[in-house]
Amino acid sequence: MTDGDAELLPATRRALDHRLAVTQAEGRAPSVVAAVVREGRTVWTGGRGELPPGADPATVQYRIGSITKSLTAVQVLRLREEGLLDLGDPVGAHLSTPHGGGATVAQLLAHTGGLAAEARGPWWERTDGELRPELADVFGDRPQKHPQGRRFHYSNPGYALLGALIEKLRGAPWAEVLREEVLAPLGMTRTGARPEAPYAAGWAVHPYADVRQPEPAVDLGRLAAAGQLWSTAGDLARFAAFLLAGDPRVLGAAGVAELRAPAAAPEPADWDTGYGLGLQVARREGRLLAGHGGSLPGYVASVWAAPEERLGAVALANATSGVATSALTAGLLDLVARHEPAPPEPWRPARDADPDLVALTGVWHWGTAPVVLRLHAGGVLSLGPAAGGGRRSRFDPAGDGAWTGREGYYAGETLRVVRRQDGTADHLDVGSFVLTREPYEPGSAVPGGTDPGGWR
Repeated sequence: MTDGDAELLPATRRALDHRLAVTQAEGRAPSVVAAVVREGRTVWTGGRGELPPGADPATVQYRIGSITKSLTAVQVLRLREEGLLDLGDPVGAHLSTPHGGGATVAQLLAHTGGLAAEARGPWWERTDGELRPELADVFGDRPQKHPQGRRFHYSNPGYALLGALIEKLRGAPWAEVLREEVLAPLGMTRTGARPEAPYAAGWAVHPYADVRQPEPAVDLGRLAAAGQLWSTAGDLARFAAFLLAGDPRVLGAAGVAELRAPAAAPEPADWDTGYGLGLQVARREGRLLAGHGGSLPGYVASVWAAPEERLGAVALANATSGVATSALTAGLLDLVARHEPAPPEPWRPARDADPDLVALTGVWHWGTAPVVLRLHAGGVLSLGPAAGGGRRSRFDPAGDGAWTGREGYYAGETLRVVRRQDGTADHLDVGSFVLTREPYEPGSAVPGGTDPGGWR
């Protein structure tokens, strides 16, 4: 357990311990470890089952499979922020590849590049990567399964291309770049491409008998960027904290929010899940989550972050299947949220608020519909219906009397204050819609004009 455990009530810790024990027993896992993050700190860790003697559950390594993809995505966005690539660039503009070069960087990150789900056989997760020494060896006979950009289709070869892209632009091996630029700054010192003791051996547990056999732990070679990493509950808890707020040493809050934003439409059969840029997104119990699951022979793992509640949870197990780590992490989040809901941030008055902006606040009218403009810290505006449902958005200052919409219908759209010759506000222009102080205010710039007879 960590020192931060004191921040949780005893009843909450008992509930978390019980949920972990049930998952290990019902999942028939040799071992399971888990952790919960709140407000950027690890507040609970636990372990159940066969752990290395004397080892802290938070420090025992497990393979994390496709959670590796999320860390690869972080590194790709670092390259974008340095100006070395654009997410709209075709991968082939930077990297020589026999397949997938027409897909954009963003499409590979979001699994919309149309590439095959799996690498060339035999079963690549159980075959040593040395048998695929070249990038071309990753692709099978029909590598392109769908048109680029048309649909979500999970692709491990797509992330092999992203790993090769990182190596090309950095001039160093993918694992080395990731360690120096992402893992070390985040304090993930027990995460790497090779296991280091103490670590949990991977097992296949018989589905109908209480027996097991060891699984191979092969090096994935060219597919390493898709699933090679080993990590711990403690390190993944640090990553969960990063997914909540970012870290300026690695990727700021805006960049992490971009990772979390859905970039690919969900499959019609599963509208509660989607995919961002290297992160899965889901709705569980009404809660918006971002993170990733991972599996390789002998291991399963999950990490989920709930940004609105400033919570994160991770779980790792050493069994090929049967252990519901994703349900466990979502359940741990739900337990903490229900037992100890996070208080809202305290209200504080804005500092040095611009009087001209204060004067803009209040009720405006889009035609006959009243909407309310509010002013927040940093000159941020929000606009929404005075009552009931409708279009809502926050707007960030863009300079020159304009703001840019953050979300919803107005995401990316411009809000502008149009002033009279004397400098007073005449109306608001929101993506060409005119908002006036009074409904169809006489003399205002309502397109098409207003009836001279007025209201009757």
